[in-house]
Amino acid sequence: MTEIMLQVQRVILDSRPGKNGVPVPENFRLEDTTVPLDLKQGEVLVRTLYLSVDPYMRCRMNEDTGAAYLAPWELCECVDGGGVGVVESSRCEALPEGDVVTSFNWLWSTHMIVNGSLLHKMDPQLVDGHISYFLGAVGMPGLTALLGVREKGHVTAGANQTLVISGAAGACGSIAGQIGRLAGCVRVVGICGSEEKSHALVEELGFTAAVNYRHGDVASRLKECCPAGVDVYFDNVGGSISDAVIAQMNNGGHVILCGQISQYNKDVPYPPPLSEQIQQALHRKNVTRERFVVLNYMEKHEAGILQLSQWVKAGQLKVLETVVNGLENMGVAFCSMMKGGNIGKQIVKISD
Repeated sequence: MTEIMLQVQRVILDSRPGKNGVPVPENFRLEDTTVPLDLKQGEVLVRTLYLSVDPYMRCRMNEDTGAAYLAPWELCECVDGGGVGVVESSRCEALPEGDVVTSFNWLWSTHMIVNGSLLHKMDPQLVDGHISYFLGAVGMPGLTALLGVREKGHVTAGANQTLVISGAAGACGSIAGQIGRLAGCVRVVGICGSEEKSHALVEELGFTAAVNYRHGDVASRLKECCPAGVDVYFDNVGGSISDAVIAQMNNGGHVILCGQISQYNKDVPYPPPLSEQIQQALHRKNVTRERFVVLNYMEKHEAGILQLSQWVKAGQLKVLETVVNGLENMGVAFCSMMKGGNIGKQIVKISD
């Protein structure tokens, strides 16, 4: 009996950027291969619909990720990350054909055979059929924004608080600012890298103001936009931008340490060390700065997804996406995202 083979395209890690290196699309390579269509009990064949590219993946390009919860990508092996797809063939009772499923460890490939227990079944009605939202606003970035603000932000309705978000036009920042507003912040100010992003934050997402860090002095623009100082800072970027925000924080303020994308190409520990001056400012003002890892709150994910879904369906959370087509463009999309080329969530569409 002839074994049936399935033609599959996949992306492998061809090279590492090196210490202090900037990733390039050529670090990734598209490969044609075949896999035997021989499902074992409990396995499913899934077709990939959308794949996610995210800042944390830069750490996975290094031999040492610097984070115990992140495994490095292996050279010459298929890359993985957040993905969503549809079950095409199944020997898993819980996942019949046609089910929409997601995983944090989805292979960058057109199809994959995987044990059904490693996948999460999702209801397309949660996102009104916008399946890609499961990788963004109603997925890990949305949960990071929601639980970051809730668990570390100490936002209190009626407390007249000002929230500042860096990387505000990205997947997580664009949601975090809106959640801050829904939670009761009176001023929500986003820091971003272009006039187009500034316009999107204020006109489309309802931020109070936006600061373009490529345009003028960040510290003086922040003073204009935050006349009463900063109470909560959702930090996605680190570096000099974060130093400028922390310098204007009020006594008893809170820094939500979510990401440090400005530092990811540098050979420094995570989180990167702060200058003596900034450490003293935090201490003097009794500002908490706690690292936030969404995976530490797994028990709150299900309720969080339902809350995000309700807000999106009610129009209270607006979703921005930048979509690139084709598995062959995964490297291009990743490198563009790392340089801020996206507005909202950077998604790669693999199939219809």
